[in-house]
Order: sequence, then C-alpha cells, then structure tokens
Amino acid sequence: MKKKPKHANLTAEALELVAARFRVLAEPIRLRILQFLRDGEKNVSELTVLLSTTQPNMSKHLRVLQEAGLIGRRQAGNSVYCFVSDPSVFDLCDVVCTSLYAQMSATARILKR
Repeated sequence: MKKKPKHANLTAEALELVAARFRVLAEPIRLRILQFLRDGEKNVSELTVLLSTTQPNMSKHLRVLQEAGLIGRRQAGNSVYCFVSDPSVFDLCDVVCTSLYAQMSATARILKR
C-alpha cells in the first residue's frame, strides 16, 4: 500500500511557493554554489574563482539564493562570506540524485543486454 504524501493537498498558493523554490534550483551555477558551500562558508571572491564566472554574475546568483532563504551572508572586513542557511536543500538534492542514479542504472542494464 502506498503511503500518502505529507503534503498531498497543497493550495494553489502553496504550490506556487514550491514552484518558486524549484525555479531557484533550476540554474546549474546555483547548484554548484550550494555544492561548494556544503563544506563550509566561502567568500564571494573564492566562489567567483571556483566557478570561473564574473563578479556581477556571481552576485546575481548569490542574491537569488539569499532571497530564497537558502544561503546567508556575513561581512568580515572587506570580504563577504556566504554559507548555507537552509541545509534541507541538500535533502532535496540527494533525493533527485538518487532517483537519477537509479534511472541511469536501469537504462545501462537495458543497454547492456
């Protein structure tokens, strides 16, 4: 017997909030930022170098992540450090990655035959 999802009957407004969260995570660079921040805070310059992007582009993506409540920022002297403020985002990423791995494994088994 299938277990009923915890949030099976969301309102239209609640579903819009869920969709907004997925839109934030729909950009690969934002996922990469979160991946780098998973091990601890980094300053904006470090992230810019790690992701081989420009300062304005990095600032834009960090702002989106911050407005979504996924990351926080703190100032130390002239540097701004970013950190993950909602670690539950990694639970979501783990679910998606596990599902993709299972799908790719099944496809590989079929192609092997």
